[in-house]
Amino acid sequence: MSSALRVVTLPPTLSGAEAVRFAQEIRHRGANVLEIRTDLHAPTAVDIPALARELPLLVSERGQPLPPLWVEASTYVDRDVTVSVDAPPTKLVASHHAERPLSTAEALALWNQDLPRNAFVKHVEPLGSLARIPELLETQARLIERFGAGRVTVLGMGPVALPVRAVLAQRNALDYLAAGGNWNSAPGQRLLDDAVREARAAGTATSLRRGILGTSIVHSRSPRIHRQPFDRIDIPEEGPVEELVDALIPHYAGFAVTSPFKLRLARHTRSPLEAINTLVRRGTRWESFNTDVEGARAVLKRLGVREAFVLGDGGSTAALRSVAGDVGCQLRILKRADIREPLSGAGVWTWPDRIPAPEELRFDGARVAVIAYGAPGRRVAKEISRRGGTPVMLGAAWFIAQARRQRELWETAT
Repeated sequence: MSSALRVVTLPPTLSGAEAVRFAQEIRHRGANVLEIRTDLHAPTAVDIPALARELPLLVSERGQPLPPLWVEASTYVDRDVTVSVDAPPTKLVASHHAERPLSTAEALALWNQDLPRNAFVKHVEPLGSLARIPELLETQARLIERFGAGRVTVLGMGPVALPVRAVLAQRNALDYLAAGGNWNSAPGQRLLDDAVREARAAGTATSLRRGILGTSIVHSRSPRIHRQPFDRIDIPEEGPVEELVDALIPHYAGFAVTSPFKLRLARHTRSPLEAINTLVRRGTRWESFNTDVEGARAVLKRLGVREAFVLGDGGSTAALRSVAGDVGCQLRILKRADIREPLSGAGVWTWPDRIPAPEELRFDGARVAVIAYGAPGRRVAKEISRRGGTPVMLGAAWFIAQARRQRELWETAT
């Protein structure tokens, strides 16, 4: 398991007392180091001594020179190895941010120089093609051979880089993480809370990673319920999810799949199912399943009706459709264009909360099951109430039922 120092960068919107409160918060949440960059904060915008009392500081020179006070109060000093390594030897983080993906030979040539014996080495590249994952891991291994374990950090950056960074973090010295919210210091960063959860599971966790694939999944509870290490892989809706899962076969035992990828990955894995929500590694291929049927069964039983409408026709609806006969419930599937009059009775809302409902949608006292949970579930419930319905919060029932089956399946991975 990784023993990397967990580094969080101070957001550019925070200064003064707000910056100190941020440092206090992330320290309580498990951060080890606070990074402050000269391209994000002016010398007088932050109270360096106050911040240093909260966390060890990593001060990073990005364009603007480092103020002497920052260097004096810091524990680590980041300087670009191609510009200068002028820093106290015990503090130096020699870094390089490549503008393009580099071959291992190119990366090693860049680092073919003498550095202080205790200096950290930080090598950063854009991820580029997912086919480059083995080469990036080889670069990490060769740099560790040259400089020693516990000194090297290799990072990939890009919209689908998160799982690659998670794999690299297992041997990195520094793990750069996002605190959460709307800002992170580099594309592809994991959340601090997820990395801390993984570290706390050390000794009981498996080395085989798992993760959830989806869009806008910052509130997913999967990392809390599933065995660690478990990664929250949030990628754009049009992202190359098929290429991603194929490239990660050597590194992951399985994935939970959520909106909007359930249909796409069913087709990609040549599943006989209309939609899937679980991938399990079988040697060099993925086997696909839909444990959403267990969640769908739990929801329809809790609704306890013989007839129900379903809003939307995606992966969750496919699961509802597959079990409706078993529980004696007839479903009326409504696409957006089908909604012309107020709905009564009972139903299930399957649209993700990030997708606006049709403005003409109204309810005539209908009981509507919400199968999302957390903040997205609360937003859906508010919409149902605003439109004249009564929300029935069944997201937890769906989630727990399907997650229990996922866990059983992942234990069979080969």
